[in-house]
Amino acid sequence: MKVPGVTRSPEMKVSGENEDLRSDKIFGDDEGVRSDEVSGEDESLRSDKIFGDEGFRSDKISGEDEGLQSDKIFGGDESLRTDKITGKDEGLQTEKITGKDEGQGFATRRIKLGELEVAEITNFDFIWSFKLSNSRRNGASFYRPVNIPDGFFRFGHYCQWSDKPLLGFVLVARDMVSPKEKAVEPVQSPPLLKPVDYTLVWSSNDGGKDTNEQPGYFWLPQPPEGYKALGFVVTNKSNKPVLEEVRCVRENLTDECETCGLLGEASSEFLKLRLECGILDHVIVECWGEVSVGTFFCSSVPRVSEELHIKCLKNLDPSFHAMPNLNQIHGLINHYGPTIYFHPSEIYLPSSVAWFFKNGALLYRAGDSTGEPIDPTGSNLPGGGSNDGEFWIDFPSDNQREIIMRGDLDSAELYAHVKPALGGTFTDIAMWGFCPFNGPATLKVGLHVGDWEHYTLRLSNFTGKLHSIYFSQHSGGQWINACELEYAEGNKAVVYSSKSGHASYPHPGTYIQGSERLGIGVRNDCARSKFSLDSSVRYQVLSAEYLQGEVVEVCWLQFMREWGPTIVYDSRTELDKVIQHLPLTLKYSVEAVFNKLPVELYGEEGPTGPKEKNNWVGDERW
Repeated sequence: MKVPGVTRSPEMKVSGENEDLRSDKIFGDDEGVRSDEVSGEDESLRSDKIFGDEGFRSDKISGEDEGLQSDKIFGGDESLRTDKITGKDEGLQTEKITGKDEGQGFATRRIKLGELEVAEITNFDFIWSFKLSNSRRNGASFYRPVNIPDGFFRFGHYCQWSDKPLLGFVLVARDMVSPKEKAVEPVQSPPLLKPVDYTLVWSSNDGGKDTNEQPGYFWLPQPPEGYKALGFVVTNKSNKPVLEEVRCVRENLTDECETCGLLGEASSEFLKLRLECGILDHVIVECWGEVSVGTFFCSSVPRVSEELHIKCLKNLDPSFHAMPNLNQIHGLINHYGPTIYFHPSEIYLPSSVAWFFKNGALLYRAGDSTGEPIDPTGSNLPGGGSNDGEFWIDFPSDNQREIIMRGDLDSAELYAHVKPALGGTFTDIAMWGFCPFNGPATLKVGLHVGDWEHYTLRLSNFTGKLHSIYFSQHSGGQWINACELEYAEGNKAVVYSSKSGHASYPHPGTYIQGSERLGIGVRNDCARSKFSLDSSVRYQVLSAEYLQGEVVEVCWLQFMREWGPTIVYDSRTELDKVIQHLPLTLKYSVEAVFNKLPVELYGEEGPTGPKEKNNWVGDERW
C-alpha cells in the first residue's frame, strides 16, 4: 500500500507505555533471555551488570561459572536449535514489534544471502589474550565461537578489547542448496569447503621453551583453489587446528574488505616478532555494502597497502528479505528513538521544514534579487539535478528573519531515512533534524542558514536490537556501541546537540574540533536542558527505497541545491596572523593543527539537503 507524502509516527504506541520491545514483553514468562536476568535492572548493558566484578575471565564465559553459558541463556539447549530461537517463544518475533506477523525475515535470527544462510553467534570460549604495546587499554582477548547450530560452520575466531563487555558476535553459515538441487543441477562447486591446511602466522612462544604464561598461536586457513578464507584461528597449543574448525567460501561469494584502524600490537617472547591485529567487524571495517562476518585480521609484518588474506561475504539475495517492513520501522523508532537535548543557552532551535517554509523562507534564483515564497510541501522547489548554484533558499530581509532564525521547537520533528547496511544484515535509520539557522561556535565559524544534522541508529536484522548509534559531527562523526550510550528512559538513548552548531555527541561536555591536546579548534559545548525533542514520537519516515514505493518521498527532499547562501569569512586570515607571532617551537605544530580545522574557517556554503549528502546511499563518514 502506498503512503502519500511521508509516513508519520502512529498515534498509538506499539506496545503501550514504553514497553515496545521490553524483554519481558518479547519473551513472555520464559526467563531464558530476559534482559533483567542478563543485565539487571540497568538496561544499558553495563559490564558490571553482565560480568559482575570478575572482569572477563574465561571461566565466567564458558567454565563452571554461569556467566554466559548457553544453557543459562537458551534454557538448557546448547545447540542454539531454531526451535529454541524461533519456536513458541520467538525472541524478537515480528508480531511483538508490530502487533502482526507479516511473515518477513526481520529479527528471525537467520538471513539468506543467496547460496548461504547465516546465523549470529554470541557465545564464546576464551582462548588467549595479550597486553597491548604502548596502550593504556588492558589488551585484546581472543575467543572461539561455540554452540553452533547443526549444519552451520565457523569462518574464524573473534577478537575484542579486554576491557569491554563481551557483547560482540560472529556469523556462521550453512549451504542453502539442497541435496536434491545439487543432484539435478550440480552447476558449481559447493559454497563451503574445509581448508586444506593452516599456516602459522605468529606465536607468542616462538622460541620453543616453556614459559609460565599460556602461549598464543595464530593460524591462517589455507583455502582450496577457488575459495577464500574469512578469518583466523587462535589456539593456546602448538598443534595445528583441525580442518573441521572452519570453512572457506567459494570466491564468487566473497568480496574485498579492509581494516579501518589498528586494534593493537604484541611481541613474541623470543624472536620479538610483532603481531598486528585489527578487528574486522561492522564497526571497524568497511566492506562497501558487503557482509562482515565479525572476525579479525592479523599479520606479523607491518601492512602497507597489500590485499588482505581474508575476505567478507556478498549478499547475492536482491530481495533484502531481512529488512523491516513499514510497521516494524515504526515499532523500532517508537522503541529506540533517542531523546535529543539542546544546550541550556541554545537560541537557534530546530523546527519542522513546513514551519520554516510557512514562516517566510524564500527561494532565490541566480540573477534575481527577489525571492519566491515556498509552498509548505516544497512543491514549487526545483527537484532533481545537482547543486549547480542556480537556486538556493534564504531568509526574508524583514523583521520575520529574526523569528525564523530562532526556530520553533514545538513544531520540530526528525526525518527518518531507512536503508540496508552491511549487505542487508543491519538496518540504518538515519534521523535527520532541521534547524533554520546554524549559529556561530567559538572562533565565530559555521554560521549559515538552513542546518541539516543527523544521527543514525544501526539495528541488527538478526535480532532487531540496537547495535550502535552514529553521531554526526560536522564533516565526520563516530560510532558508539549500545553498551556505551547514555539512556534517557528504557532503551531510548540520549543525543546531545552542540550549542549553535548542532553536531551530535553521546555525552555532555566540551568537544574540540581540531586539537584537543593543544586546546585549539572549534569548541562544541553539550549539556542537558529543558530543551529536548523525543524522536520516538516526533518523527516522519521520509524515505525507505528498499520498500519500492511504499513510502512516497516529499517534494522538498528532491531539492538538491543549498538551503542557504554562501558566506565568506576572514577567520583564516586572522589565524595566519596569530601563527606568525608564535615562537618557532610552536609555530609549525600549531599551523598543522589549524590546517586540520574545518573548512568553515575559510567560508561556508549553505548546506544541501539530506538526499544530496554522500552518506544518503553509502555508509557514514568516520
